Amino acid sequence: MQSNRNRFQAMTLLLLLCCLGGLILSGCSETQPTAETKPMTQIFMASTIGPVDAGIVAALENAYEQKTGVRVRHVGAGTGEAIRIGQTGQVDLVLVHAKALEEKFVADGYGTKRIDFMYNDFVIMGPAEDPAKIKGEKSAVEALKKIAAAKALFISRGDNSGTNVKELELWQAAGIKPEGDWYRIYEKGATGNAPTLIYTDEQKGYTVMDRATYITIKDKIKLEVLVENDELLLNYITLIPVNPQKFPAVKAEAVNDFVNWLTSSEAQKIVKDFGKDKYGQPLFFPNSPEGKKLP
Repeated sequence: MQSNRNRFQAMTLLLLLCCLGGLILSGCSETQPTAETKPMTQIFMASTIGPVDAGIVAALENAYEQKTGVRVRHVGAGTGEAIRIGQTGQVDLVLVHAKALEEKFVADGYGTKRIDFMYNDFVIMGPAEDPAKIKGEKSAVEALKKIAAAKALFISRGDNSGTNVKELELWQAAGIKPEGDWYRIYEKGATGNAPTLIYTDEQKGYTVMDRATYITIKDKIKLEVLVENDELLLNYITLIPVNPQKFPAVKAEAVNDFVNWLTSSEAQKIVKDFGKDKYGQPLFFPNSPEGKKLP
């Protein structure tokens, strides 16, 4: 909780400093802004950490700024925290991946609508010794049942992030409330998937992890993908504009333009190809209507 609070306070301070900087610059000018001197439009986004760590968020932000001159800046947080930040109105857009939390965010009037953007998938990872004997299991639910029955060490982010929400959904589907010494919540889980996976590797435990995180750090760990390709493990990532009717300061028009671009074939092509040059495979897949049309 303290880690989440510190991140939120840091993000708030950053936004206040940005706003204050803009006021100071405008106050120093003795002439009315012209097309040449008008401050750059900035959009602030709270994004789930996985795509930030993978690098795709920065790649998309940079491409959009080069195309339009509009600057997009993000704060990385677990989905639960990103949504809480959105509820303050201090960002214009959230990028998240936990359907139930997203739907409540919209239903409560904080977001306008959920917009399909991209997806990848989760996998269940564990040590090569595989004490719970789950390797090759086709069902993620059955794999978790075996882990619980064996009381094999399982590491959870435990931070209400999208990854943690998915993990808990799988336990619920298995009819199990995980508890006991074998089920360990990583105290620094809020720092993200990569640190959690590295910790799990150090502890030789099992965990539910998104495939992009595994691909980007697989050379640093010994854990293996033991269960994959279950439809329940799909990981849908969604855009939600913050509601300008609740927060008038939200840059609704600029956000709408950015979202339209993110869901266009141009940006979806960036999503489709991201990671291929470095890892030999994509980290994410397009999921907007235009993205689904790409060959």
